Amino acid sequence: MADAEPSRASANVDQPTGGPLAILPDIPADQVPRHVAMVMDGNGRWAQARGWPRIEGHRRGVQTVRMVSEAAVQLRLRAITLYCLSSENWKRPAAELEFLMHLLEQYLIEERRLLIQQGMRLRIIGRRDRLPDRVLRQMNMTLEMCQENQGTELVLAIDYGSRNEMVRAVRSLAERVRVGKLDSQQIDEQHIAATLDTSGLPDPDLLIRSGGNFRVSNFLLWQISYAEIWVTEKFWPDFTQADFLQAIRDYAHRERRFGGLSPVVAT
Repeated sequence: MADAEPSRASANVDQPTGGPLAILPDIPADQVPRHVAMVMDGNGRWAQARGWPRIEGHRRGVQTVRMVSEAAVQLRLRAITLYCLSSENWKRPAAELEFLMHLLEQYLIEERRLLIQQGMRLRIIGRRDRLPDRVLRQMNMTLEMCQENQGTELVLAIDYGSRNEMVRAVRSLAERVRVGKLDSQQIDEQHIAATLDTSGLPDPDLLIRSGGNFRVSNFLLWQISYAEIWVTEKFWPDFTQADFLQAIRDYAHRERRFGGLSPVVAT
């Protein structure tokens, strides 16, 4: 008999009690980033290096998504944002795109229980008008089931492009000005941030990219203005919890000046 669907009544159970020290005892809790963004690159190259179809890399990559999601909960991150499908990925072969849609649909179904058990909230950023109806149905169901959760926010960037996000934000602000709800001279950084898909979230403190490429690929361009960047040569399916924790350690030992001077230089 198939397992019954989890209900929202259990949304806040099984919250971690050990705090960051339980998984990362060498780093003080206040030095752990609030928000980590991740470019999950290298699925296809991982598979091709083994003589397998690219889709096998995407299938294996889902296991890494599960691992980093669980680690984020243990670290009590405020949010983790994963770049699942870019707006440019529609240029890929139709068969690969169809498999990605199937994989996304299955993920939204199969991960519900874990999301609820871990108390994770779910947010989807990006466009939805190009996604298949079957994916949207499962997406809306999972969002609804997780909406009362109070733990780490899992943000999935799906059909996402930062430039498109900014265009949509500008159009929204322009419409508010047109109808008299906003004075154009009042528009500031706070207004823009509040109109982006990530409204209400802190900007990412740390951007992790697998696959060895040193570029941001149209991902959270506004939000990562002051993010620390950590790149590994490992392809996404080979990315481990140890790699994730090493990125956090490296972040904790960096000096973040936000355009100012370090205390030593300033004095």
